Amino acid sequence: MYEMTIQLRTDGSSCLYEQIYEYIKQEIKEGKLLAGERLPSTRFLAEYLQVARSTVDYAYGQLLSEGYIESRPCKGYFVCPIEELFQLEGMEAAAAPEGTPQFKRECGNASDVGQYIDFSPYDIDMSGFPFSVWKRITKNILSYANSDLFARGEAQGDYELRQTISRYLHSSRGVNCSPEQIIVGAGNDYLLMLLEKILQPHVRIAMENPTYKRSWQIFRSFGYDISTVDMDEWGMQADKLEQENADIAYVMPSHQFPMGIVMPIGRRMELLKWADKEPGRYLIEDDYDSEFRYHGKPIPALQASDKHGRVIYMGTFSKAIAPAIRISFMVLPESLLKKFLRDCAFYSCTVSRIDQSIINEFIRDGYFERHLNKMRKIYRAKHELLLESLQPFKTTFHVAGENAGLHILLTSMKGMPEHVLADRARECRVRVYGLSESMVKHMSDSATVLAGFGGLTGSQIQEGIERLRKAWL
Repeated sequence: MYEMTIQLRTDGSSCLYEQIYEYIKQEIKEGKLLAGERLPSTRFLAEYLQVARSTVDYAYGQLLSEGYIESRPCKGYFVCPIEELFQLEGMEAAAAPEGTPQFKRECGNASDVGQYIDFSPYDIDMSGFPFSVWKRITKNILSYANSDLFARGEAQGDYELRQTISRYLHSSRGVNCSPEQIIVGAGNDYLLMLLEKILQPHVRIAMENPTYKRSWQIFRSFGYDISTVDMDEWGMQADKLEQENADIAYVMPSHQFPMGIVMPIGRRMELLKWADKEPGRYLIEDDYDSEFRYHGKPIPALQASDKHGRVIYMGTFSKAIAPAIRISFMVLPESLLKKFLRDCAFYSCTVSRIDQSIINEFIRDGYFERHLNKMRKIYRAKHELLLESLQPFKTTFHVAGENAGLHILLTSMKGMPEHVLADRARECRVRVYGLSESMVKHMSDSATVLAGFGGLTGSQIQEGIERLRKAWL
């Protein structure tokens, strides 16, 4: 067992758990902690460092999430084998974790649709939208009487907004990019269509199964040859990807939809290694809801580890702010940026310059960060309430995907098919969503349904789970 001598700082410059997490991670990266080596137990390390056991638990939990260590039942914690660590500088730029205040049970103001309770995984809580701030920013921008706002802007989006997005991505997601690499567009659908004009024709796309179905439909409309790659508990399998002879892999490493998998660092490195083997290989990273994570701090983006220009990073403000805010962005590697400037620079930006100015000021002046902190608290409260309400189900249902995002997965341990689960729920005026709806290739009969909580109030969550208890138990 490895003995650690950690000099903890008590000056308040960083959290104790974060210091422990950073120390162990650095020891692993430098090879001082070897693969398979056992770490001290949380109890022993807490006593040795004279800190609360929960502090060590928190640090180990973050290391588990990122795949640096693994937990073996009845044995303890061990260093994971990581085949090859690329240069990971810049990953430390991820946002710091929030504190753990007490939250109210009742959150949001979503209303029932009829008498149904809809556990949609796509809905968000609009009660927290900062209407007054948004109105004030809009009024101020329009009062400037700036005629330039009504002129045609840059094809990639206004430079000021791209500069703001670049700074935000670096500080919150560890993404390293210049404003010149960013393209702003009205939703990911448009950006994927633009990407089709940038990539070489007749590319072969590899996707996870199940996956985000709309992206699959868009790729299919391009006439691309699409293959599916099996997942394990850590996401897309790089060795299976190699067998598919793919040029592009579409992944959601921070929170896979719909499975809720958070891809660990080892698997990320395997994907980057795959992309680096052949020219013309790229990874499309869809980072659609990385802001909402309930244990530890946000895991840096895959692009943060990319040192050879192999990751096409895509993000959106739709989940974090509102679906109607049709502002998404794409970060192109330098090689593809040259193709865009050569072949696609004549395309006009699809987002109004007024909307670009509003979102720019919203982020730049700190309103976006405050909004995210508020929504994290709201969603965390709902998330905790949902899991608490599901306690009577724990002997008959397996719960997965509970560490991040706005939905969980419920799998019947008795093998009850998803259509039976959905039908029985519907009889009790509850809507849940079958996992098969997100499958590109039918695998086995699914016994899993998705239950989202973003658009529901606390009372709706409780009432909905009570109805499901009557329907399923």
